[in-house]
Amino acid sequence: MAYELRDLRASYDGSPVVDDISLVMPSGSVTVVLGPSGCGKTTLLNLIAGLKDADSGSRLGFEGCRFSYAFQEPRLLPWLDCRGNMDFALSGAFPRASSGKAERIDRFLEAAGLGEASGLKPSELSGGMRQRLSLARSFAYPSDLLLLDEAFQAVDLRMKLELMDAFLRLFREERKTVVCVTHDVEEAAYLADRAVVLSPRPARVVDSFAVDVPRESRAFGSAATMEAEAKLYRLALGPT
Repeated sequence: MAYELRDLRASYDGSPVVDDISLVMPSGSVTVVLGPSGCGKTTLLNLIAGLKDADSGSRLGFEGCRFSYAFQEPRLLPWLDCRGNMDFALSGAFPRASSGKAERIDRFLEAAGLGEASGLKPSELSGGMRQRLSLARSFAYPSDLLLLDEAFQAVDLRMKLELMDAFLRLFREERKTVVCVTHDVEEAAYLADRAVVLSPRPARVVDSFAVDVPRESRAFGSAATMEAEAKLYRLALGPT
């Protein structure tokens, strides 16, 4: 199964933002969309989720699809602890006091490295822990398609590595179809099964290709990912 966008165009107030984008997102894979700031990446996510209507084109395979989101800002409820934030996010997907919900919360908190912090509120967590909680929450919700909007950007390099590794642990725990948008080449090479490069606004697909490096061989800035990174840099920077 795959999700597909076909010839999608969208604008705001008559100004084109997304221009003739066609994209296939295979089930159970991570598609990373790379593009410059302001090119229309967030608009593309909103089109995928059906939160914005396209001017033309079609979305295929999304019937009955359930979505979850993770953002650059964690967007946690400050009056609830980690477990409470997870429970609130899952409340519409499970019956009240469901043992299945409690087990799922525990499993994803552990996978995110937050098992011992489950009783802490957001103000008691570090920035990286808050972001890991946001990722755990988005994975724990029983969605079909997870959308990440620059979810690894508002942190330093060490924390970014920790967050991306947490993401991969969660992804191994439960494979979802994931679409991640970023402007970071190394992030794209580290996470993607398929990388898609967009032009400056209005966004068009410059190129897309599979990142064939096995995940266990990847490391941030490593020789194993160098070929993918070099190709992404060439496509992102364009002719010089």
